[in-house]
Amino acid sequence: MPFISSFNLGNGQGFSVKEMIAATEKATGKKIAAEIGARRAGDPAQLIASSDKVRRILDWQPRFTDVEEIIATAWRWHEKHPNGYGE
Repeated sequence: MPFISSFNLGNGQGFSVKEMIAATEKATGKKIAAEIGARRAGDPAQLIASSDKVRRILDWQPRFTDVEEIIATAWRWHEKHPNGYGE
């Protein structure tokens, strides 16, 4: 039977929504329409993904820690591969 699993591919650091928006605007050169408001009940301050499982099973580790570099490399990949992996 084939092995099937899902993995978080984080680097253990958390980034705020504001940090993600700023990094995305910088990478894309486009302004993101965002509405700033008070945190709603249940909204997390940060989301942090651990890559412990994928490190253990596949010996994978993240190459980037800077949010701007993470977003910029992802943006460049998607620009070069508009159909994703299905090209």
